[in-house]
Amino acid sequence: MSEEKLPEPHGSAGEVAEHGNPFADPGLPAHEPRRTDIDERAAKRAERQVSLMFVVSMLATIGFIASYVAIDPDKIVYIFPLGHVSALNFALGLTLGVALFMIGAGAVHWARTLMSDVEMPSERHPIEASDEVRNDVIEQFKTGAAESGFGRRKMIRNTLIGSMALVPLSGVVLLRDLGPLPEKKLQETGWKEATPAKPLALVNMSTMQPMKPEDLVVGSLTFAMPEGLSTHDEDFQQRIAKDALMLVRIAPEDIKDDKSKDLGFEGILAYSKICTHVGCPISLYEQQTHHALCPCHQSTFDLADGARVIFGPAGHPLPQLKITTDDKGNLVATGDFEKPVGPSFWERAR
Repeated sequence: MSEEKLPEPHGSAGEVAEHGNPFADPGLPAHEPRRTDIDERAAKRAERQVSLMFVVSMLATIGFIASYVAIDPDKIVYIFPLGHVSALNFALGLTLGVALFMIGAGAVHWARTLMSDVEMPSERHPIEASDEVRNDVIEQFKTGAAESGFGRRKMIRNTLIGSMALVPLSGVVLLRDLGPLPEKKLQETGWKEATPAKPLALVNMSTMQPMKPEDLVVGSLTFAMPEGLSTHDEDFQQRIAKDALMLVRIAPEDIKDDKSKDLGFEGILAYSKICTHVGCPISLYEQQTHHALCPCHQSTFDLADGARVIFGPAGHPLPQLKITTDDKGNLVATGDFEKPVGPSFWERAR
């Protein structure tokens, strides 16, 4: 900047109004214009700097969304000096931090270099403002808005609007973690692959062998899973959480529900092992009453009456699987459960 554009020298600031009085009002120092106030090139440079910060904020927000979509939540990376951290958490924290910081830094730099910095003292006044003061505040607001250059400096205005509009998208993207998207994965189980033409055998979870009707005696309770599912499968825990079966054999004359009897085979009934309250595995069986008890919250189901709820917080009966036998005499399923297994969920259609 050329020397002729420098401000004129002024007297010392802060001189007391009354000599020897320490409580006298020293007044305001003389106003010093900034370089951007007297040099339009400096003002343009500051404008570009502020706009660059807002643009960086927009890019960081886009990086936040891209990181959320692209990075595996289970990926671990080494970051010095933090050590081994979640790659997703690190990327989300870094990009969101940069986005917010750049908006704040841009706003501060804008205020310090381009907005008016003329000191405007305000005398003390009663708490309740008069009409004159309110009108003065409105005028000051209008003046401040005009002096900020928000309407005149379109580059700053547009980039600020862009950065402020994109940052909330970070929160919107995080709403994805509130739960799974509406899909059919909770409506169906691994038994959906069974059809009358190509049934799935019931495998004993203890012996890992196909089950035959003679393996179950009246009053017995056995647990089964679908043929082809192995404990060595990577997704075994997720699949068995829906596919687990509870087989009970009841004397046909003791079965109260005709529909349940038709879904079974010679008194053998196959129910979901997953409690319809919060998804605990049911494992307690009262042989004389044919009641199955969930050990978590004591929901009780009458297996002789369609597994209806007779006690506890469970909301609906245990779903039942239709079973029969194949040409080898093994118990097989010919279709999926009649209703979704486990607790209620908001996408549940039935």
